[in-house]
Amino acid sequence: MKTNAGRFFEDYRIGEVIAHAVPRTLSGGERAMYHALYPSRGALYSSDEFARASGLAQSPLDDLIVFHTVFGKTVPDISLNAVANLGYGEGRFLAPVYAGDTLTSSSEVIGLKQNSNGKSGVVYVRTTGRNQRGEAVLEYVRWVMVRKKDLGAPAPEVVIPDLAKAVAPEDLVIPAGLDFSQYDFAQAGEPYRARDYAVGEVIDHVDGVTVEEAEHMLATRLWQNTAKVHFDATFRPDGQRLIYGGHIISLARALSFNGLANAQMIAAINAGAHANPCFSGMTVKAWSEVLDVAETKAPGVAAVRLRLVATNGVQPELRGADGKYHADVLLDLDYWALMPA
Repeated sequence: MKTNAGRFFEDYRIGEVIAHAVPRTLSGGERAMYHALYPSRGALYSSDEFARASGLAQSPLDDLIVFHTVFGKTVPDISLNAVANLGYGEGRFLAPVYAGDTLTSSSEVIGLKQNSNGKSGVVYVRTTGRNQRGEAVLEYVRWVMVRKKDLGAPAPEVVIPDLAKAVAPEDLVIPAGLDFSQYDFAQAGEPYRARDYAVGEVIDHVDGVTVEEAEHMLATRLWQNTAKVHFDATFRPDGQRLIYGGHIISLARALSFNGLANAQMIAAINAGAHANPCFSGMTVKAWSEVLDVAETKAPGVAAVRLRLVATNGVQPELRGADGKYHADVLLDLDYWALMPA
C-alpha cells in the first residue's frame, strides 16, 4: 500500500522524532493571502520602511504565517486522524522569517495518554521549525486527540510532560537589531505604549468577523493542513467541517489590532486552548486581558503578556460558575507580544 492513511494513536512512541515533509519556500504571496484572509494591519508586517526604522533589514513575514506553515507540515504525521487539536504550550519565536526563506519542521513525541473510552488518546509533541540554514525559527508543544485504529491495541504507559505555565520574560528571544526607541506611533495607528497598559486591564476589540466556509478552505489549503476534520464533511457525524483552530487564532489576533495596534510581534505562546469548536457561519469577536508587562534588553522594546479570547458573538466571561469554558468561547490564548516601552 503506497498511500498514507496517517498515524493512529497506537502508532506513536515516546522519544520518536518525526521529520515532516515537504519543505516550503515562503514569498510575498503568503503575506498577501494572509492579509486577504485576516484583517491584519500590524505596521511591522506591512511596511519595509517601518521595519527598517525599527532596526530590521526588511519587513518579516507575519509570525502566524510562520506558525501556520510549520504546523501544516506536521499534520500528515501528527493530526491527520485527529479528533481535535487541544492545546499549546512553551512556544517561542526564535528568529524572524523573511520572504525567500524555506521552512521545514520536525516533531518529537514527548507524551502519550490513552482516553478512558479506549477509542482515542492524546499525543504530545514538541515541534521545531527551521529555515534553510538549519536555524530554529519556532518551537512549541502541542497536544492533540488522535483516534485509535486497533481498539484492542494495549494502552501505552501514561507520560504527560511537565510544561511551564509561561515562558519567562528573560527567555524571550528578541530579534537582533530590533529598536523601538524611534517608533512612529502615527504610522502604527495608535498612541499607546506598554506603560499605558495596566495588569488586569481588559480590552474589548469591538469588531467581529463572520467565518465563511470558502475562506476556511482557502486557509487550510494555503497552510497545507490536510486534517480530515477540516476537509471531509463526511468525517464527522454531524456532517460539518471543523474550522482549523489556527484560523481562529489569526482572526482573533487581527481583531486585536483595535486596542493593541502596537503589540507588534508575538514572541512566545505560553498556553492555548481551543475551548469549543468553530463552524462556518459563526461570528468571531475578541477581547484581551493584560497579564504582565516586562522589560527587555532591546532599546525601547517591552514585552506585554496578554490573554486573547475569541468568542462566538459577545461573551465577556471566560468560564462559568462550574469552572468550565462558556459554550461561546472558541479560543483562550496566552502569549507575549513585543511593544514599544
